[in-house]
Amino acid sequence: MRHNFRMSEMDLGGGAPPTLRGYFLHNEPMKKHVSWRAGGAAKRVYIPADLEDLTWLVRSVPLREDIHMVGLGSNLLVRDGGVSGVVIMLHGVLKKISIESRVHGLPLGPSDADSSLVFAQAGVASPKLARFAANNNLVGGEFWAGIPGTVGGAIAMNAGCYGGETWDKLVQVQTLNRQGQLNERYPDEYNTSYRHVALKHGDQEWFIGGWFRLPRGDGLASRETIKSLLKQRIASQPLNLPNAGSVFRNPPGDHAARLIECCGLKGCRIGGAQVSEKHANFIVNVGNASATDIERLIEHVEGSVEARTNVRLIREVRIIGERQ
Repeated sequence: MRHNFRMSEMDLGGGAPPTLRGYFLHNEPMKKHVSWRAGGAAKRVYIPADLEDLTWLVRSVPLREDIHMVGLGSNLLVRDGGVSGVVIMLHGVLKKISIESRVHGLPLGPSDADSSLVFAQAGVASPKLARFAANNNLVGGEFWAGIPGTVGGAIAMNAGCYGGETWDKLVQVQTLNRQGQLNERYPDEYNTSYRHVALKHGDQEWFIGGWFRLPRGDGLASRETIKSLLKQRIASQPLNLPNAGSVFRNPPGDHAARLIECCGLKGCRIGGAQVSEKHANFIVNVGNASATDIERLIEHVEGSVEARTNVRLIREVRIIGERQ
């Protein structure tokens, strides 16, 4: 049920306006908001009205409460016992995407005349960013079409596929800290690597958006590349069943899917969760899987692969909440 609340009614801290302009959902089933279509409920879900409303909400949540930012829920599992704190949904809210002439405080380089900047907020779907760039005759961002999440998630995990990685294109990010303050940061303030991003110094922050520099080129060719990548994705991934994309990172010099398949785990099933027979690095919901089914299968795959190959797979998916 949708509600607007005065801050005092929500037992949140001081310093906020009398009424938030977004709305809360109470005991909201998170299976509606994650691509696995499984899991427990969130005690409170907040849908902000806009960025300003989001900053007020964040600065008003007591520090003792957790905050979870969620986009499309494409790499997230909420345990069956549910999640406390406040879950904030960003998709469809932080949706600005635009061409910008330059980034504030960042000097122009000699090659910048042959490129443009795209600014995208965290709630923009990654495939939309790919199409927007191509439609503006910018190239090099076609790989985003294969990432089934939002820009915020792509920045947070340095998402990539088909030879491209998000942080290779970033020149600046906008973040929000726990005090509700917006900051602009540069790539050299982060340690980044394959599917890993960490702020070198500072407390918890969330990515609100990013500026991406892309070279100018043939937009028509870029759109054709996007179509080709999407056909490849449809052919190789089990998109007909609920899933969360790649469950594990690829180990150095190898592929998680190859290791899982070599261990005879394709088709392995626990409850309604199954290692995909189409792509072994996907776990699919084949019929009313619980979050517990999925997590147990993830653990089984991890243990089996390590026992047989001595390789410890590292998860790409994020798991939050309480076990039931």
